[in-house]
Amino acid sequence: MGLFEDFSTFLETRLEEFLRNNPHLELQALEEQLRDQEQETIKLLGDLRLREKRLQDEILSTAQEVQRWHVRVEKAKAAQRLDLAQPAEEREAALLRQGNQLWGQMEMVKQRIQQTIELQRQIQARRQEVKAKVAEAHAAAAQSSYQAQTEQQWQTTGWNRGFGYSTSADPLEQTFRRWETDEELEDLKRQMGR
Repeated sequence: MGLFEDFSTFLETRLEEFLRNNPHLELQALEEQLRDQEQETIKLLGDLRLREKRLQDEILSTAQEVQRWHVRVEKAKAAQRLDLAQPAEEREAALLRQGNQLWGQMEMVKQRIQQTIELQRQIQARRQEVKAKVAEAHAAAAQSSYQAQTEQQWQTTGWNRGFGYSTSADPLEQTFRRWETDEELEDLKRQMGR
């Protein structure tokens, strides 16, 4: 196990180092993690709403049962059937306790729904921030790449400029030739004038 743990630690360290050296990848990983969290939050929200609906249905059903047993209690009391009235009252009381428990559960689910909605908003906001930073990192990388490419082209063009012109089309070459020709003519005139 020690070798596996050492190797795992080594890989984690190398990954962290790689991500530090490539911040745009770290941002992309964070964005992916936030996307996953958002999906989990959406799923949790769906589960909570389904649970809330089930609890509402159970509360409604329990309320109908309480009402039915309340009518039976009143009917048994009116008929002076205490042997039925007392157990019917106990059943009604048990249903009321059950209804209160269900109501409490539903209130807790509603609170969790609100907390989950707020969490989802926070995750979305954070994800938008990270997305903007990813776009900035890509733009900065593209700008840096463009500048490096432009610099390289300028250096290459400056280095190769003399080779890129034909001697007849190079204005500098023509100027020098004219000057050199004029000098030669001046030299010839001086020599002839002696």
